[in-house]
Amino acid sequence: MGEKVVAGGSDLSDRQRYRQKLQQCLAGLGRLLAEKRFDRPKNLMGLEIELNLAGADGMPRMMNAEVLERIASRDFQTELGMFNLEVNVAPHRLGGHVFEQLAEELRTGLGYADRKSKELGAGIVMIGILPTLAQQDVVSANLSDVDRYMLLNDQIVTARGEDFTLDIDGVERLNCTAASITPEAACTSVQLHLQVTPARFADVWNAAQAVAAVQVAVGANAPFLFGRELWRESRPPLFQQATDTRPPELQAQGVRPRTWFGERWVESAYELFEENLRFFPSLLPICDEEDPLRVLDDGGVPSLHELVLHNGTVYRWNRPVYGVADGVPHLRVENRVLPAGPTVDDVIANAAFYYGLVRALAEEARPVWRRMPFADADANFETACRFGIDAELRWPRPGRNGGITTVPAVKLVRDELLPLAAAGLDAWGIEAGDRDHYLGIIEQRCKRRVNGSSWQVETFHRALEAGLDREAALAATTRRYIELMNHGDPVHTWPVAFPSPAERRAL
Repeated sequence: MGEKVVAGGSDLSDRQRYRQKLQQCLAGLGRLLAEKRFDRPKNLMGLEIELNLAGADGMPRMMNAEVLERIASRDFQTELGMFNLEVNVAPHRLGGHVFEQLAEELRTGLGYADRKSKELGAGIVMIGILPTLAQQDVVSANLSDVDRYMLLNDQIVTARGEDFTLDIDGVERLNCTAASITPEAACTSVQLHLQVTPARFADVWNAAQAVAAVQVAVGANAPFLFGRELWRESRPPLFQQATDTRPPELQAQGVRPRTWFGERWVESAYELFEENLRFFPSLLPICDEEDPLRVLDDGGVPSLHELVLHNGTVYRWNRPVYGVADGVPHLRVENRVLPAGPTVDDVIANAAFYYGLVRALAEEARPVWRRMPFADADANFETACRFGIDAELRWPRPGRNGGITTVPAVKLVRDELLPLAAAGLDAWGIEAGDRDHYLGIIEQRCKRRVNGSSWQVETFHRALEAGLDREAALAATTRRYIELMNHGDPVHTWPVAFPSPAERRAL
């Protein structure tokens, strides 16, 4: 949500006024679109990474306020849990050596943050879910001391009216309850932003939806939660259940969850904002003094405060974003599919694959969303979350005969999608050497059938076989992960031999 929200009560009239303001904002957005007021193409991308704090023992540290004070950089901000941080990278223009520049910025920034964290007995960990995180770590007392998180928690808890049920049936089953939204803080993600014109928005969003499953399959990095081995990418089911305002009765009626994949391809960005208003009640009914329609009448550009705030409480995996920069409105597609980590090179490889692929797919004469039912894209997303690098996905057959076939994700990526991603990066003007280096990381993951999740699982089971109990094996896996993450080589090169010499001496 990224903005200051002051905690305080709200009454029924606040919600009615907020609903009215939302409709005014939506009308304002419609006018901006009709009057073609949006920014011209700039090929701008942005990057955010959510991070964990853990000690040398691999266990979470509840000290983000102290760490942020020590880091003293506006690039780093709080996140939902006291064991979370977020780093924001300034927007960059896609082209040239942008990915190598991003990698260097991240190495520098994360390295500095890690050094400052270690002064306080913590360290930075890029991972989808910290394997050592326990249920007692995600209680309301460990919410970050920030008004917007406290208010959001209060509103979601009130809307639900009962404890949250976490029930994820994977390799093992997790079934427990939570009295707050804090379990959502376990999910640490990468958000990729792409500024687009209104005319291109629908094609880019549809392309991002189509490839979300592929992103998860090659990038999964969250197989454990509360000591259980679940899905290869356990963030999506956890995020949905930890923010679910629907009691079982509303779920049975088919009411949509606030965390969702969607249900159809779209023709415009307006449709997504309109759906968010139509389907989801407000959680933070905080009104701004701006009259968006009067601002437009006066020739100005409205901030659409209420629309932006409401949009931030609907957790689409590909989210539409409205923003204003230098007095000019713009639209972005925010891709929220990927887990954090394992290394900077892996994060940048995932980004290069995504930006190249959506560019190529959005410009195809017969785009994939005209050849594949949306239901297949939705089912693919769950399949990829469950099985990761071993997923088999539904995809249109090559050629003009049409039809859908089932294909291993690794084969689909290597045979069809990597060449498309390379062509898309060429269209962005990315230097060939950088293109080949980062897409090569994706290719090697597919060739070796290794990603962060598969490495974690194999290392964990090796630790069990070496005689460690479950808790010790998860901690040892986390410590080894941190060691290799800091070394920096991409995850497909990581050895899985266990125990390491240091761990063997400790046995």
